[in-house]
Amino acid sequence: MTTITFFMEEDRITGFDSVGHSGYAEEGSDIVCAGITSAIRLVDATINDVLGLAASVKVREEETTISFRLPGGLSPEAEFTCQSLLTGLMVYFTELKDEFPDNIEVLEEE
Repeated sequence: MTTITFFMEEDRITGFDSVGHSGYAEEGSDIVCAGITSAIRLVDATINDVLGLAASVKVREEETTISFRLPGGLSPEAEFTCQSLLTGLMVYFTELKDEFPDNIEVLEEE
């Protein structure tokens, strides 16, 4: 199962960790893992490459872990954009969990 934990400071999402293989199918054929990875890569590319905000992204393939953290000191516009992207990611993962409840878990942690 993949567990995705969103880290919160009040209503602000500061980042997330994605841990584990979903177990829906073998690696390379797993549509749940592919959906998770694609969504994370889209948010990473938008925040880091398009907006140029230098969020921290750590990938540990041997542990099947991706950690993402927003930088501090964002402008109000950048903060709004990042929160919109991360909230959309959380909604997407929650909907994926509804469809594949044995393969993905979505948590929030203060």
